[in-house]
Amino acid sequence: MLVQFSVKNFRSFKEEATLSMVAASIKENEAQENLFKVTDKLSLLKSAVIYGANASGKSNLFYAMQFMSRFILHSAERLSKDIPMSRFKLSSETEFIPASFEIIFIYEGIQYRYGFAVDEERVHAEWLFYVPKKQEVKVFTRTEQRFDLTRHFKGQGDLVKGERVRPNALLLSVSAQFNGKMANKIVEWFSSFNCISGLERYEYPKHIPDLMKDEKGKNAIVKFLRDADMGIKDLGMDSNPPSAADVIYRDDSKDLWVSDSRTKEKLLIKFKTYHQKYNNKGEVTEDVSFYMNDDESEGTQKFFNLSVAFIDTLENGKVLIIDELAARLHPRLVKAICELFNSREKNPRNAQLIFASHNTNILRKDIFRRDQIWFVEKDRFGASELYSLVEYKQKGGKKVRNDASYEKDYLLGRYGGVPCVRDFEAPYGE
Repeated sequence: MLVQFSVKNFRSFKEEATLSMVAASIKENEAQENLFKVTDKLSLLKSAVIYGANASGKSNLFYAMQFMSRFILHSAERLSKDIPMSRFKLSSETEFIPASFEIIFIYEGIQYRYGFAVDEERVHAEWLFYVPKKQEVKVFTRTEQRFDLTRHFKGQGDLVKGERVRPNALLLSVSAQFNGKMANKIVEWFSSFNCISGLERYEYPKHIPDLMKDEKGKNAIVKFLRDADMGIKDLGMDSNPPSAADVIYRDDSKDLWVSDSRTKEKLLIKFKTYHQKYNNKGEVTEDVSFYMNDDESEGTQKFFNLSVAFIDTLENGKVLIIDELAARLHPRLVKAICELFNSREKNPRNAQLIFASHNTNILRKDIFRRDQIWFVEKDRFGASELYSLVEYKQKGGKKVRNDASYEKDYLLGRYGGVPCVRDFEAPYGE
């Protein structure tokens, strides 16, 4: 469960920005389906949507979460000296200050707070705290290559004494590589913290062949496509891929290839859809097969790929972050996805969905609470600011009422996060 994420001095975020999934004390969503109780004092939101103008920084928030996750999972094994990140470049104040990332999450009933500060060359700081009972306790802190490990980080002292932690690697990642108990738990949680793009090819298709070989998994995808009114009766694959242990990768095309780890043989996987063919009496005569990536629409392809992400996230109570979820998808379909995650019945494991969008049709109080709606806006110095509708103050210091017309007021610019569009001139005017 994600509690909150913070980033500072990364891409367009100069000052610290925090996305919180903690439910505010507001009287909305009377059925309380959009949130779930963790303790008597803490309730978390099941979803959040982020709005903002083009180039406002929405994608940079997504990149920040993606970078943190990937750096934790892979920094110990990286051979390159460079750390693949970019700090805020439009201020002389930030030139010599590292970027910082911090996340608070709950895993197996325990709350953790972990963060680090890095530049493009090394880790400047790293810290880990957790709440074993009621009070937060320090596990370790790091300043450059000086480490302060407490008894809660058992058996990990040899890592720092033996200089196994490189200046450009995280202690947490190295500890997990050497089977550190707490580090393994945190890395395990981050493996279920999934950031994917809604505009590019997706990470999840590589898992589809394994899911399709399982009848239950295939039926789940087919049901998603049917419920979305895609006109698809069934799914299939053109070749039978090897076992799940084998490497699956993509080339530059839309197609999937698998490499058999035993024979090194490369197999092309082509997904097929089946549609019903009718005669002039409206009777079904046969099933006709299409190739997903050749014959289906871009929207169908995207929803097919994302369906695996939705199934995996809901089934296992994970966290899913999608940049531009609504691109190529109908507004009613996006609304249904939001309602799916907000539902107590359909999301019993309290999976969380966070996504950026330009689709204002879902900017409604019957879908989202004010604390689920977020905006990103750039100031005149090119720095992004992140804020929620529940904390936004209008002129005169008044907060937004829960009976306001969110979509209309947002498009009128009353909440910020919209472009200041001037009249376009003719490209080749006189």
